[in-house]
Amino acid sequence: MLLVGGNVGIGKSIVASVPVPLLALLRFVIALAVLWPLLRWSKMKRVARGEWVNLFLQAFFGTFGFTLLMLNGVARTSAVAAGVITSTIPAVVALFAWLFLKERPGSRALASIGLAIAGVLVINVAQSGDSGASSLPGNLMVLGAVCCESLYVILSRRLTQTLPAIDICAYTHAIGLLLMLPLGASSLARFDWTSVAWETWALVLWYGLSASIFSFWLWMKGIRHVDGSHAGVFCAVLPVAAALYGIAFLDERPTLAHGIALACVVTGIALASLKARTTGSVSRETGV
Repeated sequence: MLLVGGNVGIGKSIVASVPVPLLALLRFVIALAVLWPLLRWSKMKRVARGEWVNLFLQAFFGTFGFTLLMLNGVARTSAVAAGVITSTIPAVVALFAWLFLKERPGSRALASIGLAIAGVLVINVAQSGDSGASSLPGNLMVLGAVCCESLYVILSRRLTQTLPAIDICAYTHAIGLLLMLPLGASSLARFDWTSVAWETWALVLWYGLSASIFSFWLWMKGIRHVDGSHAGVFCAVLPVAAALYGIAFLDERPTLAHGIALACVVTGIALASLKARTTGSVSRETGV
């Protein structure tokens, strides 16, 4: 979660000098450079047609859609606000499970969903009267990215029963690369590569590895040794990491509204985690 939260701020730093479609394309290129050995034809032939449909939907929402919305969003809002909004993913997953999977939430889950919605509303109302016109669309894009990631999680529930998690990561990033090529290719021809400092290119490399490989691997390894109630609590680290990056490197200053919104979201995560302790372990994949 520290990596995921840090990536919110790192993405904002990068898109200040690198176009979003190009950065999104480079993320997939970097990821596939590492995951390429997993794309063996002999293994891929054993994936059923229905699983490929599921993989495409996961790639469309969880890698392609999430990346574009998140990067465009952080370019228009603060890392602090984006971190708080992104941390509502557990609540949105619960909401979507209710809507699409007919998994009726308990009272604690409903309270978590309500607190997450309240947190997002607080940020948007506060920024509409402050930085206003630029931040509201950015916040909505980040919220759209949260919805995409939540759909990815919902779709993953069935697929992880038949395919290894690391294979799902490789296949969805390969599909994501194909989806991103038309957008990214148009930026390649027009972009002045010499205009970007080497430090920014180092951040691009780290972003590609961290967002696609490191955070995914650490979460999947950790969830094997930590029950769902404890794992849910660690989601609260995400907005803290994003806020610390924004303060340290982007000269952002959290406001009272950010504090209230963060308190709402963290309380909601804690409530959902208490519920998880009584119903058994619940795991979540992240592609942030």
